[in-house]
Amino acid sequence: MRIHANHILVGKNWVQDASVTCVDGLIECVETGASAQVADCRVDVLLPSISNLHSHTFQRAMAGMTEFRAAGKESFWTWRELMYRLLDHLMPDQFEAIAAMVFMEMQEAGYASVGEFHYVHHQPGGAPYATLNELSDRVFAAAAQTGIGLTHLPVLYTYGGVNQEPLSGGQMRFANSVDRFLDLVDACRGNLSNLPHDARVGIAPHSLRATSPADLTHVLGTVQNGPVHIHISEQLKEVADVEAKLGQRPVAWLLDNVDVDERWCLIHATHMTETETINLAESLAVAGLCPITEANLGDGPFNGPTYLEHGGAFGVGSDSNVRISLTEELRTLEYSQRLRDMSRNVMVASQGSVGHSLYTGAALGGAQAVGRKAGVIEVGQLADLVAIDRSHPSLCSLKDDQLLDGLCFVAPDSVVTDTWSAGRHMVKSGRHVEYDTIVARYASAVSALLQTV
Repeated sequence: MRIHANHILVGKNWVQDASVTCVDGLIECVETGASAQVADCRVDVLLPSISNLHSHTFQRAMAGMTEFRAAGKESFWTWRELMYRLLDHLMPDQFEAIAAMVFMEMQEAGYASVGEFHYVHHQPGGAPYATLNELSDRVFAAAAQTGIGLTHLPVLYTYGGVNQEPLSGGQMRFANSVDRFLDLVDACRGNLSNLPHDARVGIAPHSLRATSPADLTHVLGTVQNGPVHIHISEQLKEVADVEAKLGQRPVAWLLDNVDVDERWCLIHATHMTETETINLAESLAVAGLCPITEANLGDGPFNGPTYLEHGGAFGVGSDSNVRISLTEELRTLEYSQRLRDMSRNVMVASQGSVGHSLYTGAALGGAQAVGRKAGVIEVGQLADLVAIDRSHPSLCSLKDDQLLDGLCFVAPDSVVTDTWSAGRHMVKSGRHVEYDTIVARYASAVSALLQTV
């Protein structure tokens, strides 16, 4: 497949009137001149796509249902109550339909791949399915239908708090001992053959409150390859609870007690001291930020300037999927910094285009976090690509060096015309190729689900 574009972002530079040739999901060459004119597909602007590094697909079914203030109750922790009620009724076919809808919406927004932080493993009440990885297989089926690049992250969730409280209620669907969790990971990896070659399986110890130091050590000693994701410091209560139990704040404890390296992605690194921020940046791990969800839940802002000053890698994810928008995720990240610091143009080291820094940084960091050789248009990289329409009113007046600023801060998601996931051309003319089937199935599944909640 050869894609011709009027403008292509190759590395850090714009190339005009060029083509990208993809073979077996990889970029084989980037050409200019007469040979570039022969193409299977023509687009306006071609960019490396961004990996959505953190998603809980099933929570998409809750979108719009938690924006009501109850006197004396409103917090992240009461938001969880609705999630648990939903889990009392969510069935496998509904789970698959919701996941397919979310993956499709991601691709239409310009994401080519996703890290699915998957912690719903069992039946309502906690009994395992006859097939331990039943719901992981449903995620795989949704990924196969949509063509999205999947990094599946089965979650180890054993305790209800840092004092190893027992799980209860909706949490029972998450529960695994370490041994059963390792069996689940093995089963998921065994089923990778049902997906394209770019699919991956990593692991996700849920958080320091939902596992224990001993269990974490056991799992990391057994699973020694693939991405490792963890919820780290999303809520102030969580930070206080971990510090009271382990003697350190969660980021500091993890960095001091675990060999954190480029395999790791620390999700919701929103409450860090200056020292923690610097140490995380220098660890080579990725800070996994979910600005829309973090704003929706009132989590708090990231310490961006210090992190970038020390060369830290970052990426973005849609987490609760209350709103799936790549452009809005990036602008919310920057705006959270502006509101916190009462300053402008924050998320760029030293000087330069904020949009370029946000977009290219998230592309590289997101790819690292989900274990994909992607994030830049270069020979040998996965063909995770997105095309946008520069003639759109939000972009038409901008120069090349302003285009990513326009995309991040002005443009709607409708400027996305095409998305390729490892060369699979899944979005054409702004619409997913399986749109009608996926939407109809989603509408039926959610209608049936919400009648029971």
